[in-house]
Amino acid sequence: MKKRTKGILAFVFLGGIMVTSGVTIAIPGLSPDEESPEMTITGTPADNFPDAERPRFCGSGDAQSTNFVTEYSIPTECTNPLAVVTDYDGNVWFAQTNTGKLSKFDPNTESFTEYENPTWPKNQRSMMWGIDYAPDGSVWFTDETFDSIWKFNTFDEKYDRIGYPSADDSLPQRLQIDGSRIIINDFTGNKLTFFDITQSSGDVEYISLPSPVDNSVTADFTLDEDGNVWYTNWLFQQGGVLVKFDYDGYRNEVQESGQEFFAGEMFTEIYQLPVTLLTPNGAVFDDGKIWLADTTSSSFFSFDPITEEFVQYVTADPLLSTYGNQTGVIKSPISRPYWIDSDEQGRIIFNEQNANNISVFDPKSNSLVEYHVPSKNPYWGDCDPGTGLMLADCGLAQIFDFAVDGEKIWFTQWVENNIGVVDTSVPLPVEIQLESEMISLSPGDSKHFNFIVSPKSNNTLGGSLILTSSHDFLSVELSHDSPDSFQLVSGTSQPIHTNISASGDAIPGKYNVLIGIQLSDIAVSKYVTVTVE
Repeated sequence: MKKRTKGILAFVFLGGIMVTSGVTIAIPGLSPDEESPEMTITGTPADNFPDAERPRFCGSGDAQSTNFVTEYSIPTECTNPLAVVTDYDGNVWFAQTNTGKLSKFDPNTESFTEYENPTWPKNQRSMMWGIDYAPDGSVWFTDETFDSIWKFNTFDEKYDRIGYPSADDSLPQRLQIDGSRIIINDFTGNKLTFFDITQSSGDVEYISLPSPVDNSVTADFTLDEDGNVWYTNWLFQQGGVLVKFDYDGYRNEVQESGQEFFAGEMFTEIYQLPVTLLTPNGAVFDDGKIWLADTTSSSFFSFDPITEEFVQYVTADPLLSTYGNQTGVIKSPISRPYWIDSDEQGRIIFNEQNANNISVFDPKSNSLVEYHVPSKNPYWGDCDPGTGLMLADCGLAQIFDFAVDGEKIWFTQWVENNIGVVDTSVPLPVEIQLESEMISLSPGDSKHFNFIVSPKSNNTLGGSLILTSSHDFLSVELSHDSPDSFQLVSGTSQPIHTNISASGDAIPGKYNVLIGIQLSDIAVSKYVTVTVE
């Protein structure tokens, strides 16, 4: 039987802790046994990398902007910003994985403040995946390398550290403050940990809940309207489960009985993930549904706890500039949705790691808007044409986290040393009008489907069509008289004629195909529900 653990942790000093994290996703590209790489001392955080690795990790250019995205360069070189959150005044807080510092950006003055962490070991790095802002004005964030949770008091500007209850291989990842408790998933330690932060003694009580699948990972979590905790538990490329944990019910039972016990099946419900959902990292609850982002595909999913049905949605393909493909080895690029959240309007927001996009899905209109982030690092793409000189507009910024603040979405660029913001209030330049939001097909059947792309801008727009299906047995193809790329002139709409087909081996069910237009800095699309009968 798995054992639930309970304990007490104290705020402690970090000095003397050894660097033991060996997780390859943390700092890829560094070889621990490389002999004496060339190092030019600059007196900046770039000194944590050999000269040859600095372009890959420290940025490749200045901050850029589009009509929808504004980027800001962090004054200190090579900070590797990751986890990000906003406070009640609209300030943006983010953790620097290459310095151990917390930083604040004031959007009103467009100024940065970096807070020195005096207990951080010199020249050490750590991935900081989780962050949240507390009502008392403190910022909490996770620290993978040192198995820690940090608290930063924004009033006295002091750091405190809590050692995370770790075993052989722990990775405290995402963090959420819920009332008087903090919830953290241990990605490789296969558990959720609940901390009680109301203790006045300086000690912090915690409970760790083991996940149901052995030797797996415990990914992101979310809370529903009843306080249940939902999270995913999976094996790499083998699938897994969605878990619902009634934390309040468990705690009430403990208080009534006066005894701690393993929660087990009494307070957990387990749902098998669909076979097409292999790597659900991000999770969020909104309007009665659980939304999951799949990082080994171009898809995100919804789950209805009442019907116990999963619905799959596919994104547009990544732009060629994000992966370069100079060698031609990439045959089927994927966007890799990573984390996922929702806003006050009920829209679902997620980052597409391999597409350099921040994306917004509106369940009410069944529409998807993918905002392209302009800065790219060519050392994270196939961007060398064979000359040794990288293409200029090529690669990825590694947008590993974002924070929703009203109609704005703040994000970090881990390898470009920038933060940025998407302004979703800016009017979209095009509109997609479908002849119908759904069609029905039998296996082996095909039907004509028409839609119109209408410009909403006074400028001439060049774009290419998005015709994407979530399943191989469904396809969307242009009719002979419709172009796949064209110029949109103000006041002139472009009619598009397609055929939507189901192959003979199509499996009965409801599916989504994505139809829209890709412009240079934004993609606007809508989903058509296809019922295979």
